[in-house]
Amino acid sequence: MDKNYLLLIFSLWALCALCKPTEKKDRVHHDPQLSEKLHDDSQSFDYDHDAFLGAEESKSFDQLTPEESKERLGIIVSKIDLDKDGFVTEGELTAWIKKTQRKYVYDNVERQWQEFDMNQDGFISWEEYRNVTYGTYLDDPDPDNSFNYKQMMVRDERRFKMADKDGDLIATKEEFTAFLHPEEYDYMKDIVVLETMEDIDKNADGVIDLEEYIGDMYNHDNEADEPDWVKTEREQFLEFRDKNRDGKMDKEETKDWILPSDYDHAEAEARHLVYESDQNKDGKLTREEIVDKYDLFVGSQATDFGEALVRHDEF
Repeated sequence: MDKNYLLLIFSLWALCALCKPTEKKDRVHHDPQLSEKLHDDSQSFDYDHDAFLGAEESKSFDQLTPEESKERLGIIVSKIDLDKDGFVTEGELTAWIKKTQRKYVYDNVERQWQEFDMNQDGFISWEEYRNVTYGTYLDDPDPDNSFNYKQMMVRDERRFKMADKDGDLIATKEEFTAFLHPEEYDYMKDIVVLETMEDIDKNADGVIDLEEYIGDMYNHDNEADEPDWVKTEREQFLEFRDKNRDGKMDKEETKDWILPSDYDHAEAEARHLVYESDQNKDGKLTREEIVDKYDLFVGSQATDFGEALVRHDEF
């Protein structure tokens, strides 16, 4: 666990930051995570690349020259501009980012489906999943690691059963998607909260206190003084997380933290991209404005020989 957070930075988010606490990156589940990377444009645009393209496509752009990146970005812009009026609006950008997220989920499920559907019957049973994931441990348990594997298997079985709506311990593709990406399904959100609380609640008293909250994201061992971001998170806990001021987060408070109902990450990212790229401040983007900010949207990195190493039909 590291200190990555969704920091609402730049003046676009200034007002929002005054009334809404920062979101913890590694614990916040959304549709799905836009990126595992730090959202801090003063350091890099990696988060924006992943959000706009998806993590896998972002990697492909890293292998292109700036000229190739701009050319392919121009093609993407024509796909985002749904009404073909020559402008990309915040709404169109939001729709594109959500489409990218859905593609990530679909591709991830398809990859794993082939691995776990051992008898190729179009379903994945708990037995199939358990055997593929934990077969080595089941055949020859290692006493040194058995507790960890056993605990992981128990958690997986609990989540599998919750995703399995008809209770037959055989997952359809939709149920398997809910198992792999529970944050995408309303009926799975309780398990997301439960697993998060189990990870952070070290004394197993059913709530998360301030030190457990901080301890989940920050290791005191290597630094004499707490960094400013840690001090800010302490303030966030006291002011926003612990709503009833009892010194700890219960289940509902934890749910409000990791699955906020009033915050859409795709919309926030779209607002950020428009704000950073809208040169004439008319609230929408032309192809030229987007391409001019290609480093924000897609990035690029010249390869050793200046060659494009990856080509994808969808672009």
